[in-house]
Amino acid sequence: MSRKVTDKVVEPRVGRARHTKTIIVGSGFAGLGLAIRLRQEGRDDFLVLERGSEVGGTWRDNTYPGAACDVPSHLYSYSFALNPDWTRSFSKQGEIQAYIKSVAERHDVLGHHVFDCDVQSIRWNDASARWEISSTQGEFTADTVVSAVGALCEPALPDIKGINDFEGEIFHSARWNHDADLTGKRVAVIGTGASSIQIVPAIASKVATLDVYQRTAPWLLPRMDRPYLLPERLAFKHIPGVQRLSRAAIYAARETQVVGLTRFPLLMKAFEALSRAKLQIEIRDPELRKKVTPNYRIGCKRMLISNDYYPALDRDNVDVITDGIAEVKPGSIVTKDGTEREIDALIVATGFHVTDSPTYNAMVGRDGRTLAEVFDDIGQQAYKGAAIANFPNMFFLVGPNVGLGHTSMVYMIESQINYVSDALATIDEQGLRTVEVREDVQRAYNADLQEKLGKTVWNTGGCASWYLDKHGNNTTLWPDFTFEFRRLTRHFDADAYTTTTADADREVVAAQ
Repeated sequence: MSRKVTDKVVEPRVGRARHTKTIIVGSGFAGLGLAIRLRQEGRDDFLVLERGSEVGGTWRDNTYPGAACDVPSHLYSYSFALNPDWTRSFSKQGEIQAYIKSVAERHDVLGHHVFDCDVQSIRWNDASARWEISSTQGEFTADTVVSAVGALCEPALPDIKGINDFEGEIFHSARWNHDADLTGKRVAVIGTGASSIQIVPAIASKVATLDVYQRTAPWLLPRMDRPYLLPERLAFKHIPGVQRLSRAAIYAARETQVVGLTRFPLLMKAFEALSRAKLQIEIRDPELRKKVTPNYRIGCKRMLISNDYYPALDRDNVDVITDGIAEVKPGSIVTKDGTEREIDALIVATGFHVTDSPTYNAMVGRDGRTLAEVFDDIGQQAYKGAAIANFPNMFFLVGPNVGLGHTSMVYMIESQINYVSDALATIDEQGLRTVEVREDVQRAYNADLQEKLGKTVWNTGGCASWYLDKHGNNTTLWPDFTFEFRRLTRHFDADAYTTTTADADREVVAAQ
């Protein structure tokens, strides 16, 4: 009988650290997918440390009103666990979370999880060639650690004067307070990104007034969302190949955007024209239309999809404010032009720490530096998004330059799972004690990435975005077709790594 996702099936040990061959940190799409792959390959000596009380990651945490995916349902699932029961073309949060939980149960990996386990430090011990992990559930050691914490897991709070003194309801979109009743309240939303454009339409009709504080206007495209008809759902479920054909067609259509995003940005003009037409039709007020018209090339920031955001902004009780926030007072917000607006609740929809995640401070590598210190020095970079010099026997899922601006991250995650699972198998087969990507290989790989990124719309579109790190490099996105990334990560390339054998401490450098 399958266990429930919320069961605490692994009891923490008190005292001596518990050792396991592989520890996976995080159980969203990435960590869960790797856990399932290891089980499928008969490798059961692993644990998944998850700070939440169940699997799901982003889809467990983001429960705000209107939360939904901007990738079509059939593409936003594991290739080995297609879901014929999607109810609509773009799934909502609850349905995606239910899918993830059902996959975890069906593949019997919950017994390998330690839930409510917040990892506080991961430190390399060179003498033992093991990682030492401290957590709220005790101490662990592992031969190999795989970080699957994800890019969208640490909420970014704005540095605004007085925000901590606000006396009304205040919460981040990723930490929604469902006990807070916003009905009839004066509400402010800071931010106009992917979360905000879903939240604003969901609450606009319930609140007395809604002030939307916009720093940069987003480009919006139509959301081609609809419920699946019964005949379609029956076909997906009972006719072999129908769902995979639908998935392949969606994938191919999405990949065509890569040409405009990465090679010929002028081709994005067609999307821009569509977005401008949408803006013209859905917003009547010319002053408001001017406020929400972007001043950069489409695609430079994340392109968003919505059918109800512009109509929500056009409501009489909604105001878009672009003057910039000077300070937050106990019951109001003051903008830089001196205007003070009273509010009862403040929703912070300002995104996540992507290029400066606090989790980087918890990882201490071979030379005693944290990952945060390494990134501060050289910028956020990795080899194939999966390995970082100075961090032996550690791999990353959804690491630097694996993100996408056009299609499903699950495809990229499964590509990295191929690479990491093959790396773990290689370690076992060759009796390796340590594997660490060579610095020269990592530098060359990232130099090539940045050269490619320099020609993309993300770097030439005239905007500042969360795609860029403090060095000005785009360390978030993959600048090519996703099938090219799949090719690069199909097999573990041990020759790119410095390795040591389990039988000797001497260093064995693979042929260069």
